[in-house]
Amino acid sequence: MGSILSSRREKDKVIIEASLDHEELVQLKGEIDNVHLFSEEVADLRTNISRRGKNEATKYFLIPRHLRKDLSIREPVSCQRINTPDKAIFVYVVNKNVFYGVQKIKKNNSLKGVET
Repeated sequence: MGSILSSRREKDKVIIEASLDHEELVQLKGEIDNVHLFSEEVADLRTNISRRGKNEATKYFLIPRHLRKDLSIREPVSCQRINTPDKAIFVYVVNKNVFYGVQKIKKNNSLKGVET
């Protein structure tokens, strides 16, 4: 588990100095771009895990209804497991939704006077 040692503003950014356990740094696999900071203390929404199948061997993380807006379930989802000494943290990356359906366009046909 890491902690923020110091922070300072620089233009429209915040420069952060952080202290991390070596294991956490290894889990970044050398990636230094597109790194997001989060705290376990901020995860305050309760949700459930659905269990299905023989001996409940298959488990699904359920997304609360109000968090499902703008999610694309047709795109691949990536997942990462972050291990701490006492917890496993799962991070899922889901693309925001782009309209996939066929929008029904209503036309006014003046010859027939019928809406299609």
